[in-house]
Amino acid sequence: MTPSRIHRLTLTHFRNYRAAGLETAADMVALVGPNGAGKTNCIEAISFLSPGRGLRRATLEDVADNQGDGSWAVSAQVEGALGLATLGTGSDAPRADSSVSRRCRIDREPVGSASAFGDHIRMVWLTPAMDGLFMGAASERRRFFDRLVLAIDSEHSSRINALERSLRSRNRLLETRNYDDHWCDAIERETAELAVAVAATRGQTAARLTGMLNARAQASAFPSAQIALDGWMENALLTETATSVEDRYRQILRDNRPRDAIAGRTTDGPHLTDLQVVYAPKSMPARDASTGEQKALLIGLVLAHATLVAEMTGIVPLLLLDEVVSHLDPNRRTALFEELKKLGAQVWLTGADPAAFAEIGAGGEVFDVESGRVSARR
Repeated sequence: MTPSRIHRLTLTHFRNYRAAGLETAADMVALVGPNGAGKTNCIEAISFLSPGRGLRRATLEDVADNQGDGSWAVSAQVEGALGLATLGTGSDAPRADSSVSRRCRIDREPVGSASAFGDHIRMVWLTPAMDGLFMGAASERRRFFDRLVLAIDSEHSSRINALERSLRSRNRLLETRNYDDHWCDAIERETAELAVAVAATRGQTAARLTGMLNARAQASAFPSAQIALDGWMENALLTETATSVEDRYRQILRDNRPRDAIAGRTTDGPHLTDLQVVYAPKSMPARDASTGEQKALLIGLVLAHATLVAEMTGIVPLLLLDEVVSHLDPNRRTALFEELKKLGAQVWLTGADPAAFAEIGAGGEVFDVESGRVSARR
């Protein structure tokens, strides 16, 4: 398997970095510094070298340095599935007559979207914002799971975006008092096709991740999870053909037109699916577990997913772990480092306390981060 690795990272006008860069050959890269120094900003920049809106789901305007003209850029020399390559992304300064658009390049040549980066590297991340995942809204869990799917199938976000556009088109049409049934039929046909494609990919990933979680249950120091998708379409596709599920959903959309017109939204479909998670050691819903148990469960889930990504794609994903180590007791911290080494991934970690990274060993490197500057610790 080919590990995803970054050898050189360059940031230009990205958040609090006017111009910064670092080079590393390490398996574990620790970014250490006080709160607000820019540690998370640095790994967020890395996350933009994958499809989607990065680990904070920020807009293109949000990540630009507020001291600049609104343009920004992230570039990295990576070693991945196709050997050495330079990946770059960013946006130009906004113009009054146009919206901000994202540019993506591979070896300085333009590519259509960030999905092309998936041919080179894959990424998995864990951030403090995910700590409330099991207690939060279904939309957050659905978005989290779609990110897991995206690390395996780099076209998944494109299908979701297309589904959302189709749903919006249907909603706008239903706002018209005397809407055209033929137009509705056409939009609902497209919606059903996209919905089934999204649901099928989710269902396949859930089944494979369940197998990986079961396989790792006894071998990992982190608790195992039992997962299931709470969506009729994902579950129906386990036993029915895609065509039959598509026909059924198209009929549901037709039957629900009056109700959806009143609601101003589509009230049935995979855009409402939830992810159910059970804390396996105690056979209880993850939302009922303690804060520490939820944190450990989430780490175990992400590690299992990273292993699955490597197994299914042949590319060991890059791991971005934001403020994860500082919340673990010494035994769990040691166990995490050991499991990360077994995975064979390059791992980027952040934290305020350098002592938390004392065990990363000779294969690790620590960088000090302060006020948008990054320097290797001597």
